[in-house]
Amino acid sequence: MITLYTFGRRFGLPDPSPFVCKAEVLLRMAGLDYRTETGGIRKAPKGKLPFIDDDGTFVADSHFIRAHLERKHKIDFDLGLSDRDKAIGWAAERMCEEHLYWAVIDSRWLVEDNWQKGPWHFFDFAPAPLRPLIRFIVRRQVKRDLWSHGLGRHARSDIESLAKRDLDAIAAILGDKPWLLGPEPTGFDASVWSSVTSALCPHFRSPIGEHGRSLPNLVAYRDRGMKRWFPELSS
Repeated sequence: MITLYTFGRRFGLPDPSPFVCKAEVLLRMAGLDYRTETGGIRKAPKGKLPFIDDDGTFVADSHFIRAHLERKHKIDFDLGLSDRDKAIGWAAERMCEEHLYWAVIDSRWLVEDNWQKGPWHFFDFAPAPLRPLIRFIVRRQVKRDLWSHGLGRHARSDIESLAKRDLDAIAAILGDKPWLLGPEPTGFDASVWSSVTSALCPHFRSPIGEHGRSLPNLVAYRDRGMKRWFPELSS
């Protein structure tokens, strides 16, 4: 039995982290038996979630979780894709995970209203006297991470403009297809769908989300994946 370590269901999302969501979609796509467990961040091999325990083998990072599932369980998440399709999928995945992700982080952690109704509550588990300090330290670190990445050096309006362009690019690749690269989902959908669903989350108010929700094919893509992989969360 595989154990996937997650943050848990929040904000109407399978997980607040698109990387955790991606890992769970991969497990559901593969049809493998698994269970989820929260609160495992302290034993995470790389200090981040997600990671899996596959019968005693610990694998961290959603990319390497995918590679492990392909290798050990003989799953082909790219079945039927041409080399060109794989290149397009990889480029879209990297755009989502290395660029769009950080714009969404900025909108959730550094916009005060979103911070208060979102990440603020990640620390409700801590003893009451320590919560303000923990919240301050972690939020400051997120701000530093955004600055180190480079995106955090821009004005928020510029960050939002770049993120909107990311969403437009995904919508253009998707076109009128049901999935990113064709009639059936592939491993790249696990990443791109999770990122799109996170960006469009209506729990948070952001020009990024509003723009994404104005693109009909992205909304349909989000809803299609939610119904397929997380029907328990589908409205």
